[in-house]
Amino acid sequence: MDSTILLFLLQDGITSGAIYALLGLGLVLVFAVTRVILIPQGEFVTFGALTYAMLSAGKMPGTTSLAIALGAIAFCFDMISRRNAMSAQLFLRSFALNIALPLAIYGIVTLLIGRPANPWLNFLLSVVIVSPIGLYLYRIAYQPIAHASVLVLLIASVGIHYALQGLGLAFFGPEGLRGPAISTAAFTLGPLRFTGQNIAIYAITILLIIGLWLLFGHTLYGKALRATAVNRLGARIVGIRTSLSGQIAFLLAAVIGAISGILIVPITTVYYDTGFLIGLKGFVAAIIGGLVSYPLTAIAALVVGIVEAFSSFYASNYKEVIVFTLLLPVLVARSLASPEVEEEND
Repeated sequence: MDSTILLFLLQDGITSGAIYALLGLGLVLVFAVTRVILIPQGEFVTFGALTYAMLSAGKMPGTTSLAIALGAIAFCFDMISRRNAMSAQLFLRSFALNIALPLAIYGIVTLLIGRPANPWLNFLLSVVIVSPIGLYLYRIAYQPIAHASVLVLLIASVGIHYALQGLGLAFFGPEGLRGPAISTAAFTLGPLRFTGQNIAIYAITILLIIGLWLLFGHTLYGKALRATAVNRLGARIVGIRTSLSGQIAFLLAAVIGAISGILIVPITTVYYDTGFLIGLKGFVAAIIGGLVSYPLTAIAALVVGIVEAFSSFYASNYKEVIVFTLLLPVLVARSLASPEVEEEND
């Protein structure tokens, strides 16, 4: 291997690692706040990518209809759970969030569909379409069992993953899609060529990481999320709505997933089930980060991307095996370092 190939592999690894870093941060965020291991994070990637591709082709994406359906179900859940303490304010708030919002998004997309394609407008529309799905998903599937064990929440995540994957097949079909690049700019630096899409991936990843840092460190909602992550019961005692914290966490996860999908669909063909494997690699980074550390997760994601790039060069048939094998030494080291815990007697 010469230095040029080495630089190409590092570039590919860093580009992939930036995407895995976003997904890993989303997984850590959701787990810290809600104790949910968000396996459906990969479906947000798929929905974002395919929504962007369909908008770019001048077609109405099925995710608009999915958001309307999930919003209607979430509205019914609100009405049933609050039937004994219903007020006009609660009704209007739930109606605006669960019914009016997805209908308004559908109307805006209908007005804009078919016009000359603008990648940045389609980027924004795709995020706006997919983001409410995270809110409704939490309300329907996770909020009713928010106090269940981590195992129960994990089983629920597996079921939701398969349900969303099936819906993805129904809405988008089995054929893969690709979208246009966000930017056609390009420049060379030595032997390396940086396209507008590469630059967009680096820039958006950095901006999102900075945005999350500002959110958690300098906003009221961010501090509420941190408090919920540290102690859910204590957060409730001091008046923090843990359900709202969960909604915000899932909303941010959906935004991050959708953006990740939009960033990768111009450089690879995305199918209805592509997001699952990409999400798993973000999960590897999150596990290495202990599901608690954002900086360590971001660093681990870059390592995962670089290992994947070199594995593709040396042993492409085993690259997935090699990437997931990274978990083994981490898990073994943590099991040896953690103190022994006696089994509870029933």
